[in-house]
Amino acid sequence: MAYKYCTATNWGKNFFTHEERRQFYLAAQWIIDSAKKRSGSSMSNRLAGEILSASNNEGSAIKKKEDTHRMAEANKAFAHFGRGR
Repeated sequence: MAYKYCTATNWGKNFFTHEERRQFYLAAQWIIDSAKKRSGSSMSNRLAGEILSASNNEGSAIKKKEDTHRMAEANKAFAHFGRGR
């Protein structure tokens, strides 16, 4: 397991975050947020439906992941403009 430098700040201080832990946190957060937006009877049913959708590479959590990856790929092209200041 590799450590990845995270530029997120906590009261102005940079800190290191475990990459796999961050990936799991983001995935869980996207699934929970998507389940909250679903229509259904109870949160447990909505969460179960969103987990099933995510396991089939469907649903709004997967769309959020793909949009985030697409945006990161697009921003890679312009990363060199911020260097050399």
